[in-house]
Amino acid sequence: MAKQVAIVVLLVLGLVNSSYADTSVGYYTGKCGNKDVESIIKGIVQARFSYDPDIIAFLLRLLFHDSMGNLKTDGSLLLKGPNSEQTAVPNFTVKGYDLIDTIKDALEKECPGVVSCTDIMVAATRDAVLLAGGIYFEVPLGRYDGKVGLASNVILPPPDISVASAIAYYQQVGFTDLETVVLLGGHTVGVTHCNVIKDRLYNFQGTQQPDPSLNGFYVFFLGSFICQNNDEMFVFLDSPNSVRTVDNSYYQMLLQGKGILPVDNAIAFDPSTASYVQDLANNNDYFLDLFAKVIVKMSLVGVLDENEGEIRKECWKTN
Repeated sequence: MAKQVAIVVLLVLGLVNSSYADTSVGYYTGKCGNKDVESIIKGIVQARFSYDPDIIAFLLRLLFHDSMGNLKTDGSLLLKGPNSEQTAVPNFTVKGYDLIDTIKDALEKECPGVVSCTDIMVAATRDAVLLAGGIYFEVPLGRYDGKVGLASNVILPPPDISVASAIAYYQQVGFTDLETVVLLGGHTVGVTHCNVIKDRLYNFQGTQQPDPSLNGFYVFFLGSFICQNNDEMFVFLDSPNSVRTVDNSYYQMLLQGKGILPVDNAIAFDPSTASYVQDLANNNDYFLDLFAKVIVKMSLVGVLDENEGEIRKECWKTN
């Protein structure tokens, strides 16, 4: 698939915190001597992707959980501690922290105290999306790192959330119905565990039968060969042939009755979202363009300014 190049220019209205206006494309130009901050980030992400392509899934999930877990893109999820956001149940399996630390170490050697951990997370995710088949897009930078990260602040939509509730949740940060469906397209590189979906395979709503909305052959395959007696086994949310590629095959899977998570399956058939799923399934370029814009929009949710945050010296702890 030929790579496409797009410059995404966004003026995002209606977010939880309007301080996103303090960010800008090219924010670090001239702030790190003669070094190109974004090139340094890109080089380290490329090196990791070359032997660990799963990093695309790790970074997308890391950014999503940081931004949407407390409706602030402030790197609070990067903080470690006994009551940190990392200890919240939805964040138990989030990964990618080590890559952010590696990039931070490299940048601290070049220009100490200049680049926020939150910006590193955002830029690294952008670079991974491109490496995994997405389009190139600019991301505004200039975020500050949060000083608080508590498990008690984490509220994320569960996988069995209704379509109406999902739409309402994301509306509070300015997402449209279409953008909510596009955001769920991050599952194109996602995985879950059998224990999350076993009721759909064996005992849907107490019927002792599979979920009738799931593709029958898919139920047989997952129930007999993947999840049988193994709750911790991974299940891809997209086609196994495309699980490390950012593309629209996730939506094509939904139309085949192969939506693994309940919310995935529901958006394909709910009257308020079904047409969006159909359009995205039919046009990969359309999905990639919208996905880039949604990533930018998410990365600007609840951005902190210099009066509210800091530039951490180490990403895992506050200064």
